[in-house]
Amino acid sequence: MREYSPLNRVNVEPEHLPVMLEETLLCLAPRPGETMLDGTLGLGGHAVELLRRLSPGGVLIGIDRDPEALEQASKRLSGVGGEYRLLHGTFDRMGELLKEGGIAPDAALDGMLLDLGVSSMQLDRAERGFSFQNDGPLDMRMDPGAEESAASWLARVPVEELSRAIRRYGEEPQAGRIARAIDRRRKEHPIETTGELAALIEDLVPRRGKKIHPATRTFQAIRIIVNRELDCLEETLGKLDRYMRPGGRVVVLSYHSLEDRLVKTVFRDRAAEGFFLPHPDGLQRPGEAEVRSNPRSRSARLRAVVRAGG
Repeated sequence: MREYSPLNRVNVEPEHLPVMLEETLLCLAPRPGETMLDGTLGLGGHAVELLRRLSPGGVLIGIDRDPEALEQASKRLSGVGGEYRLLHGTFDRMGELLKEGGIAPDAALDGMLLDLGVSSMQLDRAERGFSFQNDGPLDMRMDPGAEESAASWLARVPVEELSRAIRRYGEEPQAGRIARAIDRRRKEHPIETTGELAALIEDLVPRRGKKIHPATRTFQAIRIIVNRELDCLEETLGKLDRYMRPGGRVVVLSYHSLEDRLVKTVFRDRAAEGFFLPHPDGLQRPGEAEVRSNPRSRSARLRAVVRAGG
């Protein structure tokens, strides 16, 4: 684990389009003196605006598993003023990371943001191996230092398990056919590039006029597995009441149905147990203007709750 700039007060404007920024700020309602956490810091688009509103006297904690994202976000945050602490890791290790950042984790936070999925920086760079738009190594690791890449996982996973993973995490009806085709190809040679995997799937499952590329769901499934995305999310959502102060606000931005169903279910169950209350603005989608200016926001769904007792 690595801490970046534990207490910075320096002075750079972000050039990043954070998804549903106004709605996120409305739900989190950051105020001077509060402590808030961005558990998926990325390039810092949301974090910059949170930090501006937390000052003076507040603290922003940012967590990300991608060291390059932390470096880029630090540059943006340094121009804002105020206190922030950036930590390298996954948000399911939040308690441990908060301690590392000098903050006792129990009831520490007035607000928390989780903006799920893969960042534009990761998608747009072929060498990160997340997208089939440009050919690159089949990597998909959000943390390049993590042990297993998509290519290495694909080389070892049994075909039955591969089929189940594509069906479950990609919601792909052709999962069995795709898994068997991958198995045949990898017996000839390792599948090591995004282009080869995408072409293999497209030959098997033609577009037939559909807008979505036939490989989209399979790529999503492999990415989720390699980065333990749903495991991290489920574990974190189950412990939210530990970290939030009474009246603390939690916002989660999800981008596909698997994430959103999990968030919806946990928020509902934790509310039924008395730990959280529904947020009055706690279910939103991006507006038409935002989708036009930032097409990647079109699948976003925002859910928010408030810690009971405030």
